[in-house]
Amino acid sequence: MNAPMQTLAFDPADARAALDQLPTSAAVFALYGAEAHAEPYIGRTPNLRGRLERLLQPSAKHPRRLQLAGLVREIRWRPTGSEFEALLAQFSLLEAVYGAKALERMHLGQPAFLRFLGGNAYPRIAVTHRPSQRESGWAYGPFASRAAAERFADETLKLFLLRRCTEELTPNPAHPGCVYSEMKMCLAPCYQGCTNERYAAESVAVEQFLATRGESRLATLRTERDAASANLEFEAAAAIHSQIQRVEGVRALAPELVRPLDQLRAVILQASANPGEVAVFFYENGRLSGPEGFSTLGMRIQNEQSGSTSLFAHPMALEPVPEAEAEAPVKTARGVLEARLEAAWPCWLAPKRPRPRCVKGIWRCSSVGIIGQKPNAPAKSFSPARRVAGR
Repeated sequence: MNAPMQTLAFDPADARAALDQLPTSAAVFALYGAEAHAEPYIGRTPNLRGRLERLLQPSAKHPRRLQLAGLVREIRWRPTGSEFEALLAQFSLLEAVYGAKALERMHLGQPAFLRFLGGNAYPRIAVTHRPSQRESGWAYGPFASRAAAERFADETLKLFLLRRCTEELTPNPAHPGCVYSEMKMCLAPCYQGCTNERYAAESVAVEQFLATRGESRLATLRTERDAASANLEFEAAAAIHSQIQRVEGVRALAPELVRPLDQLRAVILQASANPGEVAVFFYENGRLSGPEGFSTLGMRIQNEQSGSTSLFAHPMALEPVPEAEAEAPVKTARGVLEARLEAAWPCWLAPKRPRPRCVKGIWRCSSVGIIGQKPNAPAKSFSPARRVAGR
């Protein structure tokens, strides 16, 4: 985390003096004792002052409440603007003290990845929680859970003939094989059921399928389907279309975020503790950095009354245009606008042809006179320009 921690000395004899200096906003905090080697108390809270008052001020009404006033000599904290930022700041503090055990203390699990073992003579795929940075191009993820990654792996293998066994293969014709080779769901390299070139080609197809999230397979099948349809081979085209639907079902099991680890990049925007700013986090090569403040001053919603969340471009990203070079808006005479409007409306709305109106259930028109009205009574005309103007 880039933001520094704020420090405040704490005296148990005058706890109120220190607590009054703390903000009531959300923050991540650490309480340190007098001894340098002592483990700090680390936590996060939506109200820093209220939380530390409960920890550092004894209360007769709550004798069983945790009291740390006699052990704490220093308070460190950092304001946070979102739950994501608070979790990341808390993890950074715990990692600095406990190392790899910080995940256990926060009850966090590592995401699951699908690993393509391309360095093996006979490649296969496996699910792992610890992808190698050295082979990050063959690690695909992240998946929400190990079960989700295993399901995607199983359904992917049903589309290909890659081996599922985990042993180090030494091809031998005397090898008994497995149930997948009996069901023709594997090329069976264990007993030399295929050539090395054939298994290598199948491995490349699986690798491309994982790298493109199934798009490579779909592109091939769509080309074959279109060719069969053009040749009037409709039964073959229908069979290929069924395969396409099956591949699309397998592809849907992988979230859109899934891709090779070395290509996984993301920008995360969160609320900031500083007013007028947005906290920006950047993820690349398996590392999360930030937050960096991004000013939103000068940004306005395009249509505030409609509730739209679209923002204009940031003013610092715009190139100023001198007023002398700016083009003045072209003004059109009112008569020209009315002429265009009258031409666009239907004929029955023309100014010289008044709109019929209903009187006591009988439609009458002023151009032919109104029943019961004097013949010399002036007829009212209708103008679409007046209608638009609300007249």
